[in-house]
Formats: sequence, C-alpha cells, structure tokens
Amino acid sequence: MHCRRFQNQPMSRRDLLAKGAMGFGGVALQALLADQSRAAITNPLAPKAPHFAPKAKNVIFLYMDGGPSQVDTFDYKPMLKKYHGRDPGEVIGKLAPTQFDSVGKVLQAQWDFKQRGESGAWVSELFPHLAKKEVIDEIAFVKSMTSNFSEHTFANYFLHTGSPFQGRPSMGAWLGYGLGSENENLPGFVVLNGGLIPPGGLDCFGSGFLPAAYQGSVFLPQDQPIANIRPGEASSEAQRRKLDLLSDLDRGALAESMPDPQVEAAIQNYETAYRMQTAVPDLMDLRGESDAVKKLYGFDAEFKNTQTFGLQCLLARRLVERGVRFIELTCPGGNGDRWDQHRKLVDGHGKNCQTVDQPIAGLITDLRRLGLLDSTLVVWAGEFGRTPFAQGSDGRDHNPFGFTVWMAGGGVQGGSSVGETDEWGYKAVQDRYEIHDLHATMLHLLGVEHTKSTFRFSGRDMRLTDVHGHVMKEILA
Repeated sequence: MHCRRFQNQPMSRRDLLAKGAMGFGGVALQALLADQSRAAITNPLAPKAPHFAPKAKNVIFLYMDGGPSQVDTFDYKPMLKKYHGRDPGEVIGKLAPTQFDSVGKVLQAQWDFKQRGESGAWVSELFPHLAKKEVIDEIAFVKSMTSNFSEHTFANYFLHTGSPFQGRPSMGAWLGYGLGSENENLPGFVVLNGGLIPPGGLDCFGSGFLPAAYQGSVFLPQDQPIANIRPGEASSEAQRRKLDLLSDLDRGALAESMPDPQVEAAIQNYETAYRMQTAVPDLMDLRGESDAVKKLYGFDAEFKNTQTFGLQCLLARRLVERGVRFIELTCPGGNGDRWDQHRKLVDGHGKNCQTVDQPIAGLITDLRRLGLLDSTLVVWAGEFGRTPFAQGSDGRDHNPFGFTVWMAGGGVQGGSSVGETDEWGYKAVQDRYEIHDLHATMLHLLGVEHTKSTFRFSGRDMRLTDVHGHVMKEILA
C-alpha cells in the first residue's frame, strides 16, 4: 500500500526501451504470423503431385455393409457340400469363438457355382451379370483377406480408417489429403448413401485429425441429394454478399491468431458449398444419358433396390468424369439386415445380390466403354466374411479369419486371383492379407507411397496404414 506522498516517477526513454524490448519482438512476430496465415488460406483440395506415376486417378469403393459370405459368392468349397449337416467341431476341427456363440452344423453353399470367363473364376449363380466374360475377366480376387475385428462397429472403422477407434481419418480423406481433387466445385470425397449408414455412423467417412475439408460429403441418390442445395436468398448477389461477409470475418479472426487449419477448412467449405449449387444439379441431370445406358445400370429393373443402386453406380461414374477423387457407395435398405444374415441367409443374400449385381456389372462395362476403367480403381469389400457353418439353422455368423474382396481397373490384373482359404473357406492359409495391405495397395495404385503419406498428430506421424501394410504386388498389372 502506497503512502499518500508517493508519486510515480516518469519513465525515461532508456527505461522504456529496456523494459519493452521483448514486446517489440512480439509485435513483429504477430505481423509475420498474420502474413503467414493469410498466405496459408489456399485450396486444400487443389491437385497435388503423387509420389510416383499412378495407375489410377479415382476410386469407387463398393461397400458391402454387413459382411458377404465368401463361400456363397466367390470362394467355392466343395467340402461344405460333402460334409453338409455334420458337426463342424468334428470335421473342421477347433473353432474360434463366434460373435454370437451360436454354432450350428456345417452349411453348404446355398447357390451353385460355375467357372466363368477365360480366367475360370468361380462365381455363384447369385451374380449372373458379374459372371459374364467381359466383366468377370476384369476382376482381380483376393480370397485371403482378414480383419482384426469381428464386431461391426470396430470392423467398419478398421476397414475405413485402418484403426478400430472412432475419430480417425477415412481412406477417402487420406486420398484427398495426399492428392487433392481435380474438381474445385465438388468435394473430393463423396459418399452416395443408398439408405444405410453403417454401424459406426458418419465417422466411417470422417476426416478425423485431418482438416475438415477432406471429410466425406454424403449425397442421397435423388433430385436433391443434399439438404439446402437450393439457395434461400432472393438473389445470387445477396447470397454472395453473405458468403463474403462470413469469409471476411473468418479471415480477420485468422489474421489475429495463429494459423488454424480448421478455420481455413471452414472458409474453403463455404466456397465449395456455394459452387456446389451449380455443380450438383448438373451432376443429377441425367437427360444426357441414353436409355441404353440407363438400362445397363438396371433402371428398368422390377426390383426397386436394383434401380436405387443402379442410380448410385451411374452417379459414381459421373463423379469420376468430374474428377472427384474418392466415391463410396453404401447399400440400400429393405434387404433384411444389410449383408448381415445371421438367419434367412437365402432371402437376405438373394436380395442383396439382386440389388448390386446388374448395377456393378453395368458400371464396369460403362467405365470400360468410356475409356475410364484403366484410370478408375473399383473396390468391392465388406468388413469381414461369414462362417462356413450355420448360425442356428439358416444363417451364418461373422468370420474375420478369411474372406473375399475384389478389385477391378486402375492398374490391377484382371482375371487374376490371389490367396486361399482352407478347404472349408474358414481361415486364410495362403498369402494371408490384412486390411492394411488393402489400403497400401489402393494408395500405391494412385501413386502414393503409404509410408510417406503422413500427418503429424499427437506427437507422432500418423498414416492410414499405421505401422503396417504391404502392397499386394501379385494382383498388379
């Protein structure tokens, strides 16, 4: 406490300079950071150079949500018919715990298999359109894929992000981060939602710790695929003024603080959303597509879900034409519980195959017709497979120990098949592959070295394949 006779002494110029010296440095630093933050506001989705010459430029990921049965689709196992109805513990041997611990008898394939095409690929009668020579010989099968998880949510995160934990970047986000996009008017990662968001929710398509500009944008296959795509303002000038005001406010805040990738991403997302008002209606305008093309995709099919998935596949092709880097398709509803047939296998798998068979065959045929198949990687996969023995009497439980995925176009060797499961289709026994290997191969085909595509987060360099992953060279063209 001061006495009443105390008076503040005036500060000399020498004292001011001595005590404020560090402050001048802070003022200079603030000015430099402001300049850097302004310079950092660039389009995060601008095209970026790959690590090496790519085979593919785009990916269409056909996500078979729920886990298709490999032994009923593409992995032919005659032993199941021979020992149908027997106790699996007696003929197969020791069984791993199943998700629901309800083990029934050995269950033979519920559909007949035949060898198709010049490649002689085994295909069940569930896929009459994919089985056509001109389609099946474009496909490379991996019959020894494995997952580390047998529960849907963990397995979905693992398939999409390379991690079982919520909040990691999806593979589509990683590709946007590594390569950008060739269309500034549309997102670089688009999810065509047929009606079913998988267990795990939208985080399967999220950007995680990457900037928000890389997250998946969910479109619905309908006239207005995105809410609020039509402006509510009276004129485009009024809307432009609002957007400019938001941008000025964000840029002002950014200039007064440290560079923030999330703020930069928000600015970019505003601009992309504005441009999408023109780009999305153009995407959805199918008047330029011939009746023959629409029929190829199943638009005239009696089964409504075939029409829905056919529209998704056609939109995927149109998005590829527009330079969108990664397109994911999810399954339509109404087919039972996705591909997750713990019971009523024949009904559920039958409806799912009827949904996707003709549209996928049409997609591959159309991409080849347009000269796009060589530069577009098509991937078909679920999060795991299903057991070769029954759950109850007419279903199959989850099986992460050996299942089938396939790829076509984009630098893979059509008509090839790698890896094998045992004679029951239960566990991978030859060329065992992991989801990390699938991711590494997808990145490789797009010219990205998976060990070098990293993002610094939480004190370490993170990547889609974590510390794992090998390119599946056996299926490369």
